[in-house]
This record gives sequence, structure tokens and C-alpha cells, in this order.
Amino acid sequence: MHNRLIISRPLLIFALIAGIWVAYVSHLLLDLNLVGIGILFVGTFVGVYMGFGWALSWWHRGVKAFNQHLDSTPVEVLLGGVAGLVVGILVGVLSSFPLSMIRGVGVYCTIGVFLVSGYLGLVIGTRKAGELFRVLPFTAGQDDVAIVDDNSYHAKVLDTSAIIDGRIYDVCLSNFLEGPLVVPTFVIEELQHIADSSDNIRRNKGRRGLELLAKMQKHSGIKIDIMDVTDPHVLEEREVDAKLIRLCKHLNASIITNDYNLNKVAELQGIKVLNINELTNAVKIIVYPGETMHVSIIKEGKEPGQGVGYLEDGTMVVVEDAQYEIGKDLEVIVTSVFQTAAGRMIFTRRGKEESQHLNGSLQEVQEVNVYG
Repeated sequence: MHNRLIISRPLLIFALIAGIWVAYVSHLLLDLNLVGIGILFVGTFVGVYMGFGWALSWWHRGVKAFNQHLDSTPVEVLLGGVAGLVVGILVGVLSSFPLSMIRGVGVYCTIGVFLVSGYLGLVIGTRKAGELFRVLPFTAGQDDVAIVDDNSYHAKVLDTSAIIDGRIYDVCLSNFLEGPLVVPTFVIEELQHIADSSDNIRRNKGRRGLELLAKMQKHSGIKIDIMDVTDPHVLEEREVDAKLIRLCKHLNASIITNDYNLNKVAELQGIKVLNINELTNAVKIIVYPGETMHVSIIKEGKEPGQGVGYLEDGTMVVVEDAQYEIGKDLEVIVTSVFQTAAGRMIFTRRGKEESQHLNGSLQEVQEVNVYG
């Protein structure tokens, strides 16, 4: 990355005037030749320009850092700091008055006590602002309400995988999520990059994610914010996952993702993770051995005689003695349930009526074979 040279015209004019003035004064006061005056002019011009440029850059950085710190500071802390500073100044004035009567060191003691009192008042006011406002009668009982509101409107940052997955839209409509959803601009840029991919599958995923974002923005019941991230601490990261971690820490927000690696890294960083896959597993239908259910057989199982069907939530159901019942809806009895890394599997056997019907069919086939 190449640094662009930025020249400030007002600073350039100021440095030029300073160089001319120093050269003129030196010509009047010192016996210098033309070369000496020229060197003095150039040195003054370069020194003033670089010195004031460096000072202005640090001034702008300080102002920017101060504004960011001011924006992130609660109003209670600001009011507590101002109140503490005022009280500290009053205490400093009252306590330093007797010291001012002492000749000699009394002036220095007065200044020292005044500064220490003001500093202590400012520090105590900012650190104990919350406790101070809880003691006040007109704010009693509001702290718990504020905590509930902060938790209710806790921001949640959307990951690229959660947007592409698409189920977040239905989750939002179900009113299980409260608070704003935050989509950083670098996540949208990653979606655009995926949508422009030469791979057809990746291109369709990217376009589906962009269409979902547009659909969520148009829905009045979903509060979604597109955040233009300008924090240099976030943008200095190269990977999108690292940027998301930094942003969640900066906003004190949770993250919604389906990415396994990002899930684990965020948990290690102390960030609350909302995983759509875990939510799906949590709301699946719970069945116990001995219960009956209806399932449609759609394919053969791995073992001989098995048929396989699926519930509405995608849970695989393995049915014994159903290999030749593909396309039929059977009543089955649950025998066991297994939880695997890929999901949940339910093993079943055919119900009594289905078994009797199957045995009757087999007897008819045997009679035909025996008697011709």
C-alpha cells in the first residue's frame, strides 16, 4: 500500500512566511552572506512545515480519540465526572485557603492541594457515578429497567454463513430474536465477492444472501442496520472472521453464525454465539421408544430390509422391514433414538397392523408358490 503525499496549502504558506521572516531578521541582525541566508530560509521553512504538520496530525488523532471515547462514555459517567470535578474544586479552594496564608511555600502548597482535590473529585465522580445515581430518590428502581432494556436491545452481528443459510429470516419472523441485527459493510462486500464467483454454486449462494438482506430490510417487523465500519482496529484485520470478532468486542454484541470454526473462536474470545444449527436441533420433535408415528418411505436403507424416511425437521427415520415399501406412508413404532455428529437418527419398526398386513401378503405368496 503506497502512502499518498498530502500537502497542506495553509501550512505551506505559513512555513514560507516564517522562513522569509527569519531570513530577513537574520540579515538585519547577523552579518550573513546570501548562501547563509538561503540555508537559514530553507531550514526554517522545512522545520516549520514538518514540525507543525506533525503537531497537527497528532492534534487531529487526539481529537478523534477523544470524540470516540466521549461517544462510548455513558451520560451518567459524564455527569458524575462533572459533579465530582466541581466538588473537588470547592474542596480544594476551602482547604487551600489556610495554606495561602503561609509565606514562601504556601503558594506552591495551595496550587498542589487545589490540583489534587480537583483530580480526586473527577476520578471519584466518574468511577462512582452509577452508585451515586442509584442512591438518588428519583432514579430508584430505574436501574433494573435500564438493564432489562439493554439486554433486550443487545445488538447481534450477522455472519456471512447465517445470511446465506436463509433461516435467520424465519427466526426473526417468529419473534424469538429481540434487538437490532447488525450487518457490517465488509460482510456485504464478501457476499458480493461470492455472488461474482465463477463457480455456479457459490454465485447462487451469494445472490441468495443479497436477496435475503434486501427482503429483511423491506420487512417492517425486522430491525436490521447496515453498519459502515470505520474503526481502524477492526479494519486492520485481513480476514472477515477476525473483523467480526473485533467488531463484536467493540460493540459488546453477540454474533449469529453457522460457521463451526468462527463459533469456537468467538466462544474462546468470550463472545456470545447464536448458532442457527443448534437452535434447529433444540426445537426438533422429541420422541421416546414405544411411541408411534407416520413416516413416508422414500429410499432403501444401508442394511438389508431397511427403509428410510424423514420427518418435517429433517430427522432421518430408519424403518425395519420396509425396503419394498418405497412411496408408502407407514405407521411405525420407535425402538431407539441416536444422536450423531451429523444429526439425530430414529430407528423404528412397523406397527402391528402393518406387520399383520405384511404377513398376510407373504402367506398368500407362499400358497401360490406351493399349490401353483
